[in-house]
Amino acid sequence: MKKIFLLLITVTSIISSVNAQNDPAAKKILDGVSAKIKSVKAITATFSLKSISSKGKDNGTRIGSVSLKGQKYVMKQGKVEIICDGTKIYNYDGNKTITVSGVDDAGSTLSPQILLSNFYDKDYTYKLITSIGTFHQIELLPNDKRKNVQKINIFIDKAKNFITKAKVLDKSNNTIELTISNTNTNATLTDNLFQFNKAKYPADVEVLD
Repeated sequence: MKKIFLLLITVTSIISSVNAQNDPAAKKILDGVSAKIKSVKAITATFSLKSISSKGKDNGTRIGSVSLKGQKYVMKQGKVEIICDGTKIYNYDGNKTITVSGVDDAGSTLSPQILLSNFYDKDYTYKLITSIGTFHQIELLPNDKRKNVQKINIFIDKAKNFITKAKVLDKSNNTIELTISNTNTNATLTDNLFQFNKAKYPADVEVLD
């Protein structure tokens, strides 16, 4: 589960110069998504993570929820919980361990903000694959070839102007399909939601930082 959540775990600076190899049509669409996200105060949504092996075996689907406010977010899937207060990330494994890291330590991985913002200019080259139907499909290739990601295909709902689906292909040809649904862009979220409180976890939980 931890490996799956590493695909969704944090973001830091997301604004950078545009790579000359990038597709202007794709950039226009992605910039529109980023602008819409910046215009809302808070977002809640549910998500599903489907894991498919390189041989096509369905390894199951996990369902979770995410609450997002600026640079802060909370993600939950069963007993597993991740809290980002904008500075630190607290990853509770659902058992007895909470791992603490800084947002700068995981800036190259996918997070709620990344999937709903303009991360693309910094870490990826991108091109528009198709705009047929109700979705735009855009392919992203990592600039850092050391990443364990071959490519990411994202699907943007034309009417909502949101990324609602992403397919991540790793270097072992395993695929993770992320689907975002039940998105509420008028959510009211208090800042306390994003504050880590050790007291709400089991008494014997170990905090590693």
